[in-house]
Amino acid sequence: MTSSAPISTDTTLTGERADLLEALGKTRFFLRHTAQGLTDEQANKNTTVSELTIAKLIKHVANTEKGWVDFILEGPSAMAIDETDWAEAWHISEAETLEVLLARYAEIAERTDELIASLPSLDLAHPLPEAPWFEPGTTWSARRVFAHLIAETAQHAGHADIIRESLDGQKSMG
Repeated sequence: MTSSAPISTDTTLTGERADLLEALGKTRFFLRHTAQGLTDEQANKNTTVSELTIAKLIKHVANTEKGWVDFILEGPSAMAIDETDWAEAWHISEAETLEVLLARYAEIAERTDELIASLPSLDLAHPLPEAPWFEPGTTWSARRVFAHLIAETAQHAGHADIIRESLDGQKSMG
């Protein structure tokens, strides 16, 4: 259910869609900002007892955003994932440099932003797939998915900020 017309760069969104884009943009900025100036080695360094790294968080948030946009466009079958996929989602290969991960994230973000701007209705909804973390029978609208993406990105930007501060003392917001 993608729009056939490209989004005009002259279009100025207002209201709810503008708010969604602004909030998502701010949370993405803080996540990307934590990676600013890092080498690939630093981006992949564990600085806490967690296995999380800045590179892994960027990859995870990008994959999550892509999955939720696929859900909006295709329904619950787009979110099917097996244990191999899940493990791979947390692995950083040699080819996945910080630059590559950030570029992929930017492409996914652009797709999401275009969908926020062009989706005929934010009320478009699908039932969530069966999973232990979803209440059975729950349906989410595109609006709810976008709100979830904002929260998910903000949460992981906070994780990345802790990792970065532990790495070299830099703070995203202070």
